[in-house]
Amino acid sequence: MNWKYIKQKLRPITDGLFGKQRIARYEKPHYEIRTLDYMLERLVKIPELDWRHYAFSREPLNGKFSPEQRLNWMQKSLECGKIYAEKIIAEFGTDDAETIARGLGLEVYYPQYPEKTDRVLFAEFVKPNRINIFMDAIYRAERLMKNRKIERVIFCGQNLAKVILSHEIFHHIEEKFKHEIFTMTEKIRLWSIGPIHNDSGIFALGEIAAMSFAKELNHLPYSPYVMDVFLVYDYSAEESSGLYEEMMTLAGLEP
Repeated sequence: MNWKYIKQKLRPITDGLFGKQRIARYEKPHYEIRTLDYMLERLVKIPELDWRHYAFSREPLNGKFSPEQRLNWMQKSLECGKIYAEKIIAEFGTDDAETIARGLGLEVYYPQYPEKTDRVLFAEFVKPNRINIFMDAIYRAERLMKNRKIERVIFCGQNLAKVILSHEIFHHIEEKFKHEIFTMTEKIRLWSIGPIHNDSGIFALGEIAAMSFAKELNHLPYSPYVMDVFLVYDYSAEESSGLYEEMMTLAGLEP
């Protein structure tokens, strides 16, 4: 999953992790550090549609959308991910992400770290057919999963690498069906002057649908957006706690 964190909140951790030094007049926000199991137990209870506020907060064009548009797009994107998961399962006769990736002709690699980046990266889809799952994040998460409370709340026997792989598989499916899939065909008109107009795609739709696809493929009882907090925790418990606060607040809940 290629998650970009809030620039002002998470840029310091990405700079530190990948050795990029910079001089900036910046005071890092401070958050109450919470235990991981405490946060996860609450996040998994957020209704799926209530994740739209968090999902669209990462969308560059979010300020141009109305609440009604966000709700409508969330519903359609979730349904899109579910429909394509069902299609893929029927086509390959399995819900196993690795088997599906091979069937789609994808090359899946498991390097330890990204080669060149200034941010924390868990996985990426590289056109036309390569997926990288970065194992540093997986290994860190697996250590956390040794806590039985955490394993019980969020995984229940799930394979984390396959959940992340499922998300990236959807981005390949988007490219394969780009002329018909909702997440690629839906546009917003930014401006028009007579017959001339500028229409733009909406980044968040693909991410929402990819989460839905991963949820369906892996039979998760909660939104995979929960993974954002989980995967960041071992890099920085404080940043993870800040992300949790944001998620809860955007869902209209008390952290």
